[in-house]
Amino acid sequence: MPWTLTVSELNDYVRRALASDPTLRFLSLRGEISDFKSYSSGHWYFTLKDDGAMIQCVCFRQHNMRLDFRPENGMKVVLTGAVGLYAERGSYQFYAESITRDGVGDLFLKLEQLKNKLMKEGLFDVAKKRPLPLLPRAIGVVTSRSGAVIHDIATVTRRRFPAMQLILRPAQVQGEGAAEDIAAGIAEVSALPQVDVIIVGRGGGSLEDLWAFNEEIVVRAIAACPVPVVSAVGHEVDVTLSDLAADVRAATPSVAAEVCVPDRASLAATIQKMRDSLGRAGKNLILARQSQLALCEKRLAARHPAALLHAARARADLMEQRLRACMERQLALRQARVAALGDKLAALGPRQALNRGYAILLDGKNAITSVDLARDEMTVLLRDGRIRVRTLDIRKEDPFGEEASHV
Repeated sequence: MPWTLTVSELNDYVRRALASDPTLRFLSLRGEISDFKSYSSGHWYFTLKDDGAMIQCVCFRQHNMRLDFRPENGMKVVLTGAVGLYAERGSYQFYAESITRDGVGDLFLKLEQLKNKLMKEGLFDVAKKRPLPLLPRAIGVVTSRSGAVIHDIATVTRRRFPAMQLILRPAQVQGEGAAEDIAAGIAEVSALPQVDVIIVGRGGGSLEDLWAFNEEIVVRAIAACPVPVVSAVGHEVDVTLSDLAADVRAATPSVAAEVCVPDRASLAATIQKMRDSLGRAGKNLILARQSQLALCEKRLAARHPAALLHAARARADLMEQRLRACMERQLALRQARVAALGDKLAALGPRQALNRGYAILLDGKNAITSVDLARDEMTVLLRDGRIRVRTLDIRKEDPFGEEASHV
């Protein structure tokens, strides 16, 4: 009767059998790394291959953290560890506890040589990277028609900007002739006048699977493309020469769509903010210009002939008032002076002398001030009248002194 086991029992039996074989418990395995993946847990999963076969390998975090280098696809290494079985999946794999370099794989060496060549030509210069358009009219996509890449890009595009036009140019992304098809696709899509940016990519895979994007013809097609190119090849850990030549490298196709397609709601909000800011700036500018215009109008009104004439008249009126006031002050001063002189003259005049008891002797209208001018008949002016007199005697003497000689 045959031995009947469950799947779990069989896998567990094989696992224990492998673990009990001393030859498989500690051995070194030489080969070339392919399809290398590093997860957030810190564990590494990859394939080790040679010319005739391959085996799945894992190097847990507690082992790989002791290494002084990070394995890459195409690198030849020597693994030390044990063969085991992952019972849940029934997968046979090698558990690496240490990894050492064992030269460089052929593909890896070829990749480095081409990379150095193109780098010297300046195809990877950061200064040549072009910014992506804010709102492209259309986005060209060069990838496989049946892969998940176009589906992911379309999903993100519909969510962020439903009206955005996507133009797919189906291309072979793996195998013989893939590089030529990708390069031709880039040239064809970039020739469309409405295309403002191109996404070139494919899903993840081993170094061999992604090799078309390391081919020189593809790298040069990207570098020569007249519109910006976004490379979305493989997963985040996969780096190809196409990534280095592209204007932007995206970790995944979904990220490529996000960097190329603006979020419509966010863009609308930004436009509204700009519109509001522009409106405020316009109002402030209008207010400033109105203030300047009012000032200019005020200055112009002040320079108007009527205003100048009015100002001149006002100045003339003020000058007239000042002149009149000055004339009145001068007239008052002159009148006061005349009055004072009149009073002084009156005090010194003949009337005051007559009032004091003196008399004035006249020969007609002329005053006789000397005996030499005396006449036979003369008029004597007194305080209250005139007396006509005849001359009886004339003596020439000091009227207040001793008696003079008789004439």
